[in-house]
Amino acid sequence: MNGLSLAFSEAFSLLAGFDHRVAEIVLLSLQVSGLAVLFGTLIGLPLGACLGVGRFPGRQVLVVLLNGCMGLPSVVVGVVVYLILSRSGPLGEFGLLYSATAMVIAQTFLVVPLMAAISRQVVEDAWREYQEELTAMRFRWFDSVRVLLHDCRHSLMVAVLAGLGRAMSEVGAVMIVGGNIDRSTRVMTTAIALETSKGDLPLAIALGTVLLGVILFLNGLAYVLRQWAMQRYA
Repeated sequence: MNGLSLAFSEAFSLLAGFDHRVAEIVLLSLQVSGLAVLFGTLIGLPLGACLGVGRFPGRQVLVVLLNGCMGLPSVVVGVVVYLILSRSGPLGEFGLLYSATAMVIAQTFLVVPLMAAISRQVVEDAWREYQEELTAMRFRWFDSVRVLLHDCRHSLMVAVLAGLGRAMSEVGAVMIVGGNIDRSTRVMTTAIALETSKGDLPLAIALGTVLLGVILFLNGLAYVLRQWAMQRYA
């Protein structure tokens, strides 16, 4: 019991003192996850919006596949990205494996289906409401996608925050493709796993506290934005 109390005390000392190890790991985590969410936004939101508005053969199959990919196991994504980036893979010549870039790629694969699925549902609901007006104005389908993405931008922030939460809390894929290299590819989740296995509980607790705080903040912000958007457009 005394050992646990001491570990928590040292962990909060690390946080209060802005320990450089904690700061480096947190900053790298935010950088990697932020880039992954940026790419996920550029890919996932338009993809979901196109599925929400478009009506074409095989659309339902794509929707089912997209919804199924929301629960992709991170370790499976990690293995796939590892095979692509490994020396014998199609992108092996670029030497991206065990780098922050590889981690961004893996997290992008994870967040795109989640963000696209949420975007599809939001835009499809808006399309049902405004379809007659947009059709009467003779908007082409991609013009409708652009208009609805802009009109639903506040609701779509929930998709962005959900993607960021998924990226920040992910461990399996980044461990596989990043290698958990100190001061290079070590992010909060991988550092927590490593430090706990080593018995360095103060650092693990400090990082876990920061990670939990970030996740709770993102979930709270997503809820507030969702409620605000519902009240504004009610």
